[in-house]
This record gives sequence, structure tokens and C-alpha cells, in this order.
Amino acid sequence: MTHKIVFLDRESLDATVREFNFPHEYTEYESTWTPDEIVERLKDADIALINKVPMRADTLKRLPKLKLIAVAATGTDVVDKAQAKQQGITVVNIRNYAFNTVPEHVIALMFALRRAIVPYANSVRRGDWSKSTQFCYFDYPIYDIAGSTLGIVGYGALGKSIGKRAEALGMKVIAYDVFPQEGLVDLETILTQSDVITLHAPLTPETKNMIGRAELAKMKSSAILINTARGGLVDEEALLAALKDGTIGGAGFDVVAQEPPKDGNILADADLPNLIVTPHVAWASKQAMQILADQLVDNVEAFVAGKPQNVVEG
Repeated sequence: MTHKIVFLDRESLDATVREFNFPHEYTEYESTWTPDEIVERLKDADIALINKVPMRADTLKRLPKLKLIAVAATGTDVVDKAQAKQQGITVVNIRNYAFNTVPEHVIALMFALRRAIVPYANSVRRGDWSKSTQFCYFDYPIYDIAGSTLGIVGYGALGKSIGKRAEALGMKVIAYDVFPQEGLVDLETILTQSDVITLHAPLTPETKNMIGRAELAKMKSSAILINTARGGLVDEEALLAALKDGTIGGAGFDVVAQEPPKDGNILADADLPNLIVTPHVAWASKQAMQILADQLVDNVEAFVAGKPQNVVEG
């Protein structure tokens, strides 16, 4: 049997996708967005490779030949898994590939914000230093990393990896997770005691806007919030207000609620010295992307061999 494989958003993965080890026809598209495009391109396919292409119920119902959706990411919120299960479509994802790249991005955002690196660099570019009466100036507060407390929300593999790095920097680490683990604290403790909070929870109906106005109000006024998980975890309007009025000290976001923000986004568009927004690239070191690409092929080959791995339950 020759399998027809279609990669719908190949430009989302800057890595080599090796040849599959079974008879196949392979087609790739740089990007695909509309339901009609998805259906047209997958109408004869039994295997779909996607990263962020939305595979909603109405779309899946129009694809009776589809047997596998291999997601080139860990998060699978773009797939209607209940509908996929009803149609007998297996959904698989990527796991444990971002063990260096995401933690390093989190640490980079933490340093940049706690030490006010971006606003100081921008102020020098504006000419503020040349106008100073002293050899330096203190327009933005600087806080040490060592001796501060890191609160981790979502204590899986990534959360634990970040925790180890933070401890090596002399930080106290506390963590919260919806799944009970020994030594964890509640979310209230994370909010009230942390100098830095980093989010690593999946986006579900239960976690949507889990950080809103009430939660932000419980944080220290000097604390920073980092989100490299999903934009929907945080109420963006509440966060913007908290940054402007000094409720919290800063925020570093690699994600926003709608990506890409083609119609604008209040965080991406904001010009604030205590806010850094990067374009969902925390996962995207060259090394991590190649690990991801190799595992993506591994997942497809395992499915075709009748031994599916990294299956996501509906």
C-alpha cells in the first residue's frame, strides 16, 4: 500500500524532514489556513502532517480517508480530538524535544526583564546616556536573580528542567500542577510568593484565562510573568492594565491569544518598557527543531508499522 502524506504548513519547521521508510507519496505546502484549502489538499491523503493548522470538526467530517494526524508540536489544541476519535483518526504529537530551547528562552526573558536590559539598551539608543550628568542612571529598577523565588505553573518535564536551571542560579523554586506531586504548592502560594512566575500548562477549557485580573492582583508589584505555553492562559486585557498601572513589574510572552496577530494584538502592539513579546519561537532552536522533525517521521513510521507511539487521547 502506498500512503499519501501531506504536510500542510512546512514553513513552520526549519529542519530536514527525512525520507519515510515505506511506500508513499509526499506533498508539502508552505502554509494552509482556510477549511476549503485544508480539505482540497487532504482529500486523497491518509496522513496529515500539521503544526498549527486548525483541524476542526467540520473540516474533519469532510476528510473520510484521513487516518493519521501527526502534529509537529506538543500542543494539540488545534485538533478536534473528539471528532477525530469518532472518525477513527489517530492523533500523535511530539514529546520531550524542547528540553533545552524552551528553558533557555524562559531564563533569557527572566534576565532581560529582571535586569531591565531592553529598556536600558533602548534608552542608550535614544541618546539618554549621553545626556546623563553621571556615569550611569537608574531609570528602570534592576533586581538580582540569585535569592529570588521562581514559581512554576505546570511541573512536567519542561517545568522541572527550568527549575534545575533556576536552582543553579541561586533561586528558590516552588511549583504548582493540576496533577498531584510531592512537594508542590497551591496556585495561591505561587502568586503571592514568586518574584518570577513561568507558565507551562496546556490550554484547556479549565485553564483558559487562568491568570486574570484577580490573580495578577495577588502578585508582588515587582514580580514578572513569563508565558511560553499558550496565549489563552492569560487574560491579555487584564495583563496590559496590570503592566501599565504597576500591579506587576513586567511580562515576557512568547505567545498571544491569536497567532499570527494579523488583526493586531494588544500585547504585541504595546510599547512598554516592562513587556517583551517574541513570536512563538521559544521552541525553535536549530537543535530542537531537528529533534522534532526526526520524531515526527518516527511517529508516522511507527503508525504505519502498526505500533503507534505518542498517541494523544481524545
